[in-house]
Amino acid sequence: MEKTQSRWWVYLIRNRNNALYCGITTDVQRRFQQHVRGIGAKALKGKGPLSLEWHAYVGESRSDALKVEWKIKQLTKAKKEQLIKNDALLSILETKTRSNSQ
Repeated sequence: MEKTQSRWWVYLIRNRNNALYCGITTDVQRRFQQHVRGIGAKALKGKGPLSLEWHAYVGESRSDALKVEWKIKQLTKAKKEQLIKNDALLSILETKTRSNSQ
């Protein structure tokens, strides 16, 4: 039996307090609806209304998706807002990676 590859995405959800929550999934709309219904992340329960602000395809590896999620979680709120506004995933993550390696 051939193993099918999953397509992994990273996403940002905004809650009523304007805080941004970052997560990963293989189905962005399904996962967002779970958050809306209060299933899953405790950080979002009772903090609606929620809005899906941004999502980006990461690849076929959960491990890679987790690494991208971690990098986004290390960003300041201003950088996350820039990511949403400009869809600047690669440039923000590359900048963060370069600054960590120097």
